[in-house]
Amino acid sequence: MSDNQATLSDLVVLACAQAFRDDGEIMATGIGPIPRLGTAIAKKLWNPALQTTDGECYYAEEPVPPDDWVDVIEGYANYRRIFDALWGGRRHAMVGPVQIDRYGQANISVIGDHAKPKVAMLGARGFPGNSVYHPNSFFVPDHNARVFVKGEVDFVCMAGYNPDRYLNGKAPKDLDLRLIVTNLCVMDFGGPDHQIRVISLHPGVTFDEVQENTGFKLGRIGGDIPQTPVPTKDELDLIARLDPHDVRHGILKDNPPIRTPG
Repeated sequence: MSDNQATLSDLVVLACAQAFRDDGEIMATGIGPIPRLGTAIAKKLWNPALQTTDGECYYAEEPVPPDDWVDVIEGYANYRRIFDALWGGRRHAMVGPVQIDRYGQANISVIGDHAKPKVAMLGARGFPGNSVYHPNSFFVPDHNARVFVKGEVDFVCMAGYNPDRYLNGKAPKDLDLRLIVTNLCVMDFGGPDHQIRVISLHPGVTFDEVQENTGFKLGRIGGDIPQTPVPTKDELDLIARLDPHDVRHGILKDNPPIRTPG
């Protein structure tokens, strides 16, 4: 790979970083190597007040690369501190749903009937409370109709904007679902009734391709859908420095190269 090239994983890291760009002083939780690198890039490029951890139990002065050790500890990120931030809305998480529907209801618990599932996974864990206490975004490494499902998810772990789920048709006032980054595009919840829409397409991807891999009808941003920004040479160098073991390159299937500007 030449110095002027990025891969799809680099582009997706930068797209994940955009979710945290304007958060200010808030705890950023990226679940998985690519979202975690996204929090690191956001802190270094745009939002130095962003609080990042080593992925376990410490706050760190500098972002900690995946599979690496923290050099400068700012303090403990134990359960009490995590939950104090969480309950106060001072956390933004980027999570990886197994299923998600048009209204952002997400599932990480079971596939099939909950009483007799085809597959049993993590359980709902913190998704119910997290979804109504603080902002959430999503990362999906393989965009397909098994993840973006027709109808509702098999088991609702995370609250979404589905009006049929609420007595008055209105979602909880603190529900704040933001971005969805996949290997094909970036989406948000700016469609009618907060339904999912496409806001950028990765290089070489068409809207029709995204729609074919989605189980429900997608909205789209008005006008021509822009291309997802490709990392510049400086941004690519920063991504490489924050991931010295190249963990990001093993996340996306094939991980094709993308020509960077400049």
